[in-house]
Amino acid sequence: MVLDTHIWVWWVQGDPQLGPDRRQTIQANEATGLGVSAISVWEVAKLVAGNRIDFGRSAAEWISTALAYPGITLLPLTPDIAVESCNLPGTIHRDPADQIIVATARVMACPLMSVDAKIAAYPHVEHA
Repeated sequence: MVLDTHIWVWWVQGDPQLGPDRRQTIQANEATGLGVSAISVWEVAKLVAGNRIDFGRSAAEWISTALAYPGITLLPLTPDIAVESCNLPGTIHRDPADQIIVATARVMACPLMSVDAKIAAYPHVEHA
């Protein structure tokens, strides 16, 4: 399963926005793997740099800890994912980071967990 950036942050931070059902789904998939796109690392760093999120420590420290969570695998931005993000069928976010996350889930043939309304409505990716 691929975690959208906000899901990853909420899980690591213990944010109640994640909800018990999503938390249970994540925990149930720890053994089989939880993917975090490399672009999510960039998004978190940008949020910290722009003072839109404060973890009480540097972005680098938070990311290092968050990538060590059980089952987490950092998924690289491969050429296949880059190309797929530019050729997604139908209409999806104009946000390139979201396109890359969706493309990552599609190329990896994994469900994507997100609460983003546009991603949730996108029929060309499996939803977790």
